[in-house]
Amino acid sequence: AALPGPSPADWAQAPLDPAVRAVLVGFDEHFSYAKLCQALRYLLRGGSDCLLVGTNRDHRLPLEGGTAIPGTGCLVKAVETAAQREAFIIGKPNRYMFDCVVSEFNIDPARTIMVGDRLDTDILMGNSCGLTTLLTLTGVTTLDEVKGHQESDCPARQSLVPDYYVDSIADLLPALGD
Repeated sequence: AALPGPSPADWAQAPLDPAVRAVLVGFDEHFSYAKLCQALRYLLRGGSDCLLVGTNRDHRLPLEGGTAIPGTGCLVKAVETAAQREAFIIGKPNRYMFDCVVSEFNIDPARTIMVGDRLDTDILMGNSCGLTTLLTLTGVTTLDEVKGHQESDCPARQSLVPDYYVDSIADLLPALGD
């Protein structure tokens, strides 16, 4: 999307596709002010009939060496802020995707394990879906965070506690060879 003209009045007059009924916010390395303007215009035009959907709320994505880049949650928050409404999140920790998979395949939650590196998405979704959860300490979560949640009396914090943890996903390789 490009801004059509030099002024905000021009941006607000750009034609919109009448068939658009939803704005989907996902990872986009080319996210721009122009796209934000276009998303807002679709949401304002369609009102509550135009869905606002986000893929996830990850605030940052960890990289090797302890660095990180902004995650999709930053983009979702930008559109939510502009539109003054909350997106429906289809990814973790929302159980929407899990329910879709369960409806399509014969999955027994009691025999399923959720492996992830984030408490607020992976582990929370696994716990809310009745799955065994395994945290890998290769992402943004530390063992001290887990212990803090584990020692808390708060049910919301308790829902972030995994059943198991490993330092790295590579620690599972010997068990997978059996």
